[in-house]
Amino acid sequence: MSALVDFHSHFFSRTFFETLARASPLSGTPEERMRQVARGLDLELPAADPLEHLSRWISELDAHGVQHLVTFASVPEEIPVVARAVRAASGRLFAFGIVDPRSPGAPERLRAAIENEGLSGALFFPALHRFQPEGPEFAAVLAVLAEWGLPAVVHCGLLRIPLRDRFGLPRGHDLRLADPLRLVPAAEEHPRVPFVLPHFGAGFLRETLLLGAQCENVHVDTSSSNAWLSTQAHRMTLTDVFERALGVFGAERILFGTDSSTFPRGWRRDLFLAQREALGALGVSEPDRARIFGENALRLLEPGTRATAAPIASARAAGA
Repeated sequence: MSALVDFHSHFFSRTFFETLARASPLSGTPEERMRQVARGLDLELPAADPLEHLSRWISELDAHGVQHLVTFASVPEEIPVVARAVRAASGRLFAFGIVDPRSPGAPERLRAAIENEGLSGALFFPALHRFQPEGPEFAAVLAVLAEWGLPAVVHCGLLRIPLRDRFGLPRGHDLRLADPLRLVPAAEEHPRVPFVLPHFGAGFLRETLLLGAQCENVHVDTSSSNAWLSTQAHRMTLTDVFERALGVFGAERILFGTDSSTFPRGWRRDLFLAQREALGALGVSEPDRARIFGENALRLLEPGTRATAAPIASARAAGA
């Protein structure tokens, strides 16, 4: 197999846990809240030094033969931390940062994070942040991504965030905003932005397929255990999902991902093996598997390697 690239993971640094702990209504100090949640979920709190946490991730990638990892800053406070780790990772990691389009100055902060922190893309949660996917706030931040041709990962469908639940943070998710079809206007208005829907649309498979058939700049990633399968009207397997996705997106618009996030579980090799088995059952060719497991991701990430260079719009103005 050619390069193995995981397009969907969460860095989950100490800063991430500290941010949730400070906002938590649980009793005790933030440190006590973090330890309580870690015990309840049987996970290890990351080292305070993000470079030590990075070393843990690099060891995981080396152990499983993963060449590159897209890792998310899952709260805004984590963006500088993840960016620092990515700069120290010698090209092994790419950073995407979470963005709430409704927050004041969101487009300007995103532009600064791309130019100064080297973000390679952005992560959006319409249901969590309760923004209109076809609204002007989202359009404003997409315009920034379009300057560089950077990807927008947009979480649609079922949204469960166990760590937020354990910290006692209110959900307030509005799944009516998580319908993939609401992305049609944005995707058509910003053809230079690659849109990526995680988890095959997380329960909105039919809508995700319709969106992909309508908009050629829309992709899906294969991450997580895909527990949303239990919500479907008809029994489906992962092999069935891949078959449907291949029929619409082809092998060129499907991106391998795991949603790996915490230790000691580490990188989710079990999910990689399950996906490889599903593709094998469908008789997917080796070249197409190579596209799904790495080549497609590298193609979308290539603009991110030039994140501190002049954006597309500036290059055009210079006659490039």
